[in-house]
Amino acid sequence: MSSTDQSRVDPASVPRPVSREDVAIARNFSLKDLPDTFYDDPYPTYRALQSADPIHRMPDGSLFLTRHRDLESIFKDTARFSSDKKVEFAPKYGADSLLFQHHTTSLVFNDPPLHTRVRRLIAGALNPRAIAEMEPSLIALVDCLLDDMQARGKADLIEDFASAIPVEVIGNLLAIPHRDRAPLRGWSLAILGALEPFLSEDVQGRGERAVGEFLTYLRDLVADRRARPGDAEHDVLTRLIQGEANGERLSEVELLQNCIFILNAGHETTTNLIGNGLELLLRFPDERRRLIEDPALIKSAIEEFLRFESSNQLGNRRAIEDAEIDGVAIPQGSLITLCIGAANRDPDIFAEPERLDISRSPNRHLAFASGAHACVGLTLARLEGRIAIGRLLARFPNFAATGPAHRARRVRFHGFTSLPVTLI
Repeated sequence: MSSTDQSRVDPASVPRPVSREDVAIARNFSLKDLPDTFYDDPYPTYRALQSADPIHRMPDGSLFLTRHRDLESIFKDTARFSSDKKVEFAPKYGADSLLFQHHTTSLVFNDPPLHTRVRRLIAGALNPRAIAEMEPSLIALVDCLLDDMQARGKADLIEDFASAIPVEVIGNLLAIPHRDRAPLRGWSLAILGALEPFLSEDVQGRGERAVGEFLTYLRDLVADRRARPGDAEHDVLTRLIQGEANGERLSEVELLQNCIFILNAGHETTTNLIGNGLELLLRFPDERRRLIEDPALIKSAIEEFLRFESSNQLGNRRAIEDAEIDGVAIPQGSLITLCIGAANRDPDIFAEPERLDISRSPNRHLAFASGAHACVGLTLARLEGRIAIGRLLARFPNFAATGPAHRARRVRFHGFTSLPVTLI
């Protein structure tokens, strides 16, 4: 068998009995005690859990779910499963901390009515017409980054490319002056880093400082925007300040914290989408060749990159009443981790789930979640991915790795910190 054939072998495509190894992996699994190898490749562990214990109770009493059907059901059942994190985050961060205030006020970790109000305001500025109008400036940004990398002949596709794109896009959405954008990526990484299951004092301290520095900056920016409003059709900050047509407004805390959320949500996941997609094209040369020969596959390729290496691997819910999943009792108050990375390789949903197939259809991945909390910026993220990956591949079809790719040592957000290449 050739090396190319080996890259397409699907070890999970053939039904197999539950092995003793699967049972042992599942029995010992805890998000707070992971082997170092897990960060580079969590999927063998996810397969074992899916096979041996798909509704796994961890040592702290919380549940870890890996099946697609279970995640999809919970995502859509907002009546019984809450996204509100006050109960979970108070002991984690301290109820008087800035991290607690941020993560319990932002859109993603809230239920209606706050979730509904904020989502409606943000979605109004991310309508199809507004996103279509962003495309020319996004193409210009990507081409400028490609010019800079070509001039050097080599690049780090994370620092020089993937991370630079969403920072500029979100900066434009909030109309943040270009001179002020340098700290945004660092703030985002520090704040989101504090969402990891294991929280060290150092990580918590950096997250706390990042929220504080971001709030200090935003207070001045908001005051300036109140005095000189932008175009609410395109400026999300102006839209959030002005509120809804019925006169309903966000409080100052809600406004500031959701500005932070917009940057974080738009930055980390899109950076990972672009970086993961480019690394997969290096890892699977046959699929890269297919995309070069048929660029129209870029749309389905983006969906497959999202499925195969989900930017966001985990979601969370809390049971707000007694429930049951596949015969397993879920008592009221139970904390539940939804493993998107596992569900997106569920063999009950995806044929040959361990095989990258850029023409896969249908592709019912859950990378953007589902239901009321489906990612509000998913159309924009897809556009950024298509333009970034498509234009880089068209210009440098033979780009090649010059060293190992380095993954971030994170469980929730799955991406790279470094991806060094030469541009050919």
